[in-house]
This record gives sequence, C-alpha cells and structure tokens, in this order.
Amino acid sequence: MSDQTSIDSGDDFGNEAADIRAIAEHVVALAKAGEFEAIGDTYWDDDIISFEAGDGPMAVCDGIDAVRAKSEWWSGAHEIHSGSAEGPWVNGDQFTVRFKMDVTNKDSGQRIQMDEIALYTVEDGRIIEERFFY
Repeated sequence: MSDQTSIDSGDDFGNEAADIRAIAEHVVALAKAGEFEAIGDTYWDDDIISFEAGDGPMAVCDGIDAVRAKSEWWSGAHEIHSGSAEGPWVNGDQFTVRFKMDVTNKDSGQRIQMDEIALYTVEDGRIIEERFFY
C-alpha cells in the first residue's frame, strides 16, 4: 500500500512540475512576441515582489501596483530596437529566462545592449517573485 502512495505522490509532483513548465514556456512565448504586459496580466500575483540587481527607488517593488508602475516606467523610458528571450530553464517552483535587448534610453540617448537573467518563482499558478540578474 505504501508503494501506491509513493506513486500517487510522484504523480502529483509531476503534474505540478508540468504546470510550472507550461507557465514558463508561455512566459517565454509572450516575451518573444513582445507581449510583456500580457505576462503581468496573466501571471503576476497581487502580492508579487520584484528585485532588480541595482540600487535605486525601483530596486525592490512590492505588490502588483508597484511592479506594474516599474514596468510602465521602464517601457516609457526606453526605445526597444530588438530583443530576444531564451529558455525557460525550470527547477521545482522556479524558472529562468534569458533576455537580450538592444534599447536606447530616451532621456540620455545612450544605446544599451542588455543581457539579463530573470528568475521567477511560481505558487498556485501565479508568479509571486521575480529577480533580475545582470
């Protein structure tokens, strides 16, 4: 009887892992299509926390309104010439995506080649945390 319980537990874990992989693959597909707002609308939890690698007022954004405001600011402050998304790489309740972007900062006119890794944590089908490494 205990063998059957182990198999059932494994099946539950497998389904959860498959769900996270499906979310991760959809996030990458949306990013490749340039649909970054749709990622937030679809997957961000109301209590999401976002961490940037640098300092400043948006280094930590707590809650969906703050994360949306950061995203809107970034989109408004940069002209995006091109971009790509690679991945995902999934491990348990987390996945990573590599983003590359060619952007120009609208205020300074400086053109930047960005290369960053985003680490997402998923709970109950929602992204509860995102961390950016660059």
